[in-house]
Amino acid sequence: MNILLKSATIVDSSNKGLHLKKRDILIKNGNISSIASKIDTLANTKEIKLKNLHVSIGWFDSSVSFGEPGYEERETIANGIATAAKSGFTDIILNPSSTPVPDTSSDIVFLKNAEQNKGVNLYPLGCLTNDAKGESLAELFDMKNAGAVGFYDTKQSIDNPNLLKIALQYTESFKGLVYSYPLDKKIAGKGIVNEGAVSTRLGLKGIPALAEELQIVRDLFILEYAGGKLHVPTISTANGVKLIANAKKKGLNVSCSVAIHNLIFDDTVLHDFDSNYKVMPPLRTSKDCKALIKGVKDGVIDFVTSDHTPINIENKKVEFDNADYGTIGLESAFGSLTPLFGLEKTIEILTKGRERYGLETPKIKEGEKASITLFNPEETFSFKKENIVSTSKNSAFIEKELRGKVYGIITNNEILF
Repeated sequence: MNILLKSATIVDSSNKGLHLKKRDILIKNGNISSIASKIDTLANTKEIKLKNLHVSIGWFDSSVSFGEPGYEERETIANGIATAAKSGFTDIILNPSSTPVPDTSSDIVFLKNAEQNKGVNLYPLGCLTNDAKGESLAELFDMKNAGAVGFYDTKQSIDNPNLLKIALQYTESFKGLVYSYPLDKKIAGKGIVNEGAVSTRLGLKGIPALAEELQIVRDLFILEYAGGKLHVPTISTANGVKLIANAKKKGLNVSCSVAIHNLIFDDTVLHDFDSNYKVMPPLRTSKDCKALIKGVKDGVIDFVTSDHTPINIENKKVEFDNADYGTIGLESAFGSLTPLFGLEKTIEILTKGRERYGLETPKIKEGEKASITLFNPEETFSFKKENIVSTSKNSAFIEKELRGKVYGIITNNEILF
């Protein structure tokens, strides 16, 4: 298949010769054949000419959950991949949040096979512990060989510090990436939202920022002792940013991420008890949001993720206390980031970080395999339920004004619009 992108503005700050330049791009059999000011349309070539067309290398999301196997009513892998494609993502890291959880090499093979011939590249995480119970390490080396890019008991903290120490020491030999979710369960108790003035006013049990920060401190001490590679997913507090920054200054091999909704919303949005805002970690204060945004701009925070978490309506349309945690976020990711960071920084955010998982970063360059996202950065719209491709509709961004429309992706010799 031959594809010709006409008058596409290339957004790629790593390529000074093409950055923000308008070019035609010819793709032959999945590879970029030519980039020039004008390329004539050849026979058997699909020409794509779209309003204010911009392109970048394909986008990457480091934290996505679907449902299959076990929770297919929330999101199948096939529909999840379609959602990612229409949201501009060519590569996603899949959390081990299904049931049964993927804690063996055969589970990882199943997930890898499920994404074949569907366009988007799916990279699964395996569970760190057997059945995600936090008691004994799963078969990490075998899962790594089967295609797992890291190890994570989704949204479950590692209560046993010695287990984390052993995991870091063991995985160092094969450069495995260990996740440790930053939540001290004893401090968090039965809290469901951020502890503060808002939780007090609403009569909701709170989770203090201390619950996150104590766990981060503990894990960083263990990392310094044991070595290895540590990832702290979805931090949410100002002090959490400081702790990670200090650890990086010391040379520790640590990375971290933040969910988009924790950048944009603070806990004041909870006044109507809308369960779409019930997320984990909880929405914190405006001070925390500002610190997290600064952490992204300064490079302390390595990944900004949609933290896409589909939840079926039966588990969201209930009393706030009883609702499940999570919001979907793939469809709203681009449009919610551009008002915060501007176009160039947003594209940098959406395209960096693959090397942490041992993945190759694509390039917009002649002779390279085409992995490209197509979008219009200027179009503004109010995000509606009809914009949601996901099976589950639990979005915190419904009725929010977004800026930036995704046209689709070109990857693996396929056009997915």
